[in-house]
Amino acid sequence: MTDQFDVIEAGERDGRRRWVGLVVVLALLLIPAISLLTSRDPVAEPAERRVAEPGAVDPAPAAPTPRRTRTPEPIRTITRVDAAPNLLTVPGTAKGDDEVLRVVFPDGARADVRYPAELALDEMGSRPFQGAWIDDRLREFVAPYGGEAEITRGGEPIRNYADNVTLWPRQAGSGMYGQVMLFSFGSWRLAMYDRGEGLTFDQRVDLAENLQGRVTEDGYLVLSAGGGVRLASPGDVVRNDPVGPQLWFGGGLGEMVALVPTPGCDEEAEAPDVIEVRGRPTDMVCRGDVLVAATGPESFRARAIDGIRVTMK
Repeated sequence: MTDQFDVIEAGERDGRRRWVGLVVVLALLLIPAISLLTSRDPVAEPAERRVAEPGAVDPAPAAPTPRRTRTPEPIRTITRVDAAPNLLTVPGTAKGDDEVLRVVFPDGARADVRYPAELALDEMGSRPFQGAWIDDRLREFVAPYGGEAEITRGGEPIRNYADNVTLWPRQAGSGMYGQVMLFSFGSWRLAMYDRGEGLTFDQRVDLAENLQGRVTEDGYLVLSAGGGVRLASPGDVVRNDPVGPQLWFGGGLGEMVALVPTPGCDEEAEAPDVIEVRGRPTDMVCRGDVLVAATGPESFRARAIDGIRVTMK
């Protein structure tokens, strides 16, 4: 830069050097302007400003690029070794026009579920539900339909209570529910959404140490408890909501069936909230000591209520 100023300031003594200096300055000013013009995207230039050369023949218009359609990935069959979604799919056994599915409830009770083959209950997949008391506080243990990701959302836990038990922040839009304890039992993920006053630190430690789960050979989750933790029994109801062991088939935004062991089941039996609060009509019926509740389109509910039979073992 010192040399350039020397050239400009010495113009009266040397006209040639003054001329060279001006050329240098103009060059420095023009280079950025030329670069800016040449870097413009020609595609963005309006068509009416483009002038064809004399005698030039317009090229044939290029064939339109076909719209790329994304081939949907095939839906994976969910088996008992999959961790997410949090569902277990066990094939039913054909019995004429029906199928029979052998199930295990979270308390270890077994049953045969017979249903019309067109209902495809086995393909819907099942997941466990179980209520429990920690001292005098009832809490519900749900297998989240979306699996672990539904709770973790890619974040980090607040605390680890055990190798298989973590604590997660309160989820947005969860209303009265607070922090979430997430349990891992084999491929199953079981969530306890705290609520109200919330459990104390000691109660959470007690829960982490004393709620145990094992996975049966056919993939069902069976729970047991000790210490200050007591599992709800079949038929237990709190605030008109059954809290004993249950199996839920389907979920998300689709059809759903709940099988709820209910000793002495009658017309006074209550359907679980997960069925009734979904904003759609609900039908239910007692099949022996098991309440069958269904939600979804009318045709689906009719097939479920009329066709499902449950035989406890």
